[in-house]
Amino acid sequence: MSKPALKLRSWPLTVLYYLLPLGALRPLSRVGWRPVSRVALYKSVPTRLLSRAWGRLNQVELPHWLRRPVYSLYIWTFGVNMKEAAVEDLHHYRNLSEFFRRKLKPQARPVCGLHSVISPSDGKILNFGQVKNCEVEQVKGVTYSLESFLGPRTPSEDLPFPPATPHSSFRSQLVTREGNELYHCVIYLAPGDYHCFHSPTDWTVSHRRHFPGSLMSVNPGMARWIKELFCHNERVVLTGDWKHGFFSLTAVGATNVGSIRIYFDRDLHTNSPRYSKGSYNDFSFVTHANKEGIPMRKGEHLGEFNLGSTIVLIFEAPKDFNFRLQAGQKIRFGEALGSL
Repeated sequence: MSKPALKLRSWPLTVLYYLLPLGALRPLSRVGWRPVSRVALYKSVPTRLLSRAWGRLNQVELPHWLRRPVYSLYIWTFGVNMKEAAVEDLHHYRNLSEFFRRKLKPQARPVCGLHSVISPSDGKILNFGQVKNCEVEQVKGVTYSLESFLGPRTPSEDLPFPPATPHSSFRSQLVTREGNELYHCVIYLAPGDYHCFHSPTDWTVSHRRHFPGSLMSVNPGMARWIKELFCHNERVVLTGDWKHGFFSLTAVGATNVGSIRIYFDRDLHTNSPRYSKGSYNDFSFVTHANKEGIPMRKGEHLGEFNLGSTIVLIFEAPKDFNFRLQAGQKIRFGEALGSL
């Protein structure tokens, strides 16, 4: 491509190409100009900076008289059920952040005691099933790499992994017991959903890995559009073990969800300028004083998002583990995901 053509390949022209009527910029093709793809254009948006600004806006205290109309508009737009909220009075919430992170009445989400794995949050089931060929489906037909998502296995993770061999797959490195399989479940939290997430089973968290990536939207439409979306986005991977072996819960960030909070992890700071994209930050909960890690009970409060996002469970279980789900169904925290 000639130098004049390279100069013409600019973001402003690309934006105009997609906004103007079809063919309006066709004459530019004669000098070699081609529009940047929609995916590349979207990836260039400074979502981390915008999400950081949105987070600060959420902290601004609203005047008492403005709270009811602002929150009522949000409730109407996203179908929020305030009758489930621990505090129904809209004037109680001083800012948008407090409203997004509202707690529920204790009886609003009973925890199923009959099944071994429950939903950690409210949301929509995007995909679930066995992990095959080291690839996981984010939505039907669109996959991402298991190793890219969880990151490479390291000795610092303090997990009961079997010894790795030069030819072993990443999936086989996670399966600790003979006869077991690796399973996954993806739950999308919409803006109107309850934003806290809980422990999906009885397990012990031994390691946290924080990937500072992008903050692109994770709604189902975008997940179909961008391959390996969950691997591009900022995420917090908690790994450990449960009674059947390896267990992990990953909180995936999204646009305007620059804040992922894990209640027992005070050292975690997401969407921070001090972290560079493409890197990751490890932290072990196994110490000389605590050689077991962080024990979590099924249904126990684990963390929260600001606005909405995605939870991905990846875990080891015997071959007769069965999901009790349908792709696309709505689910609430405490309801059964599956059992033996």
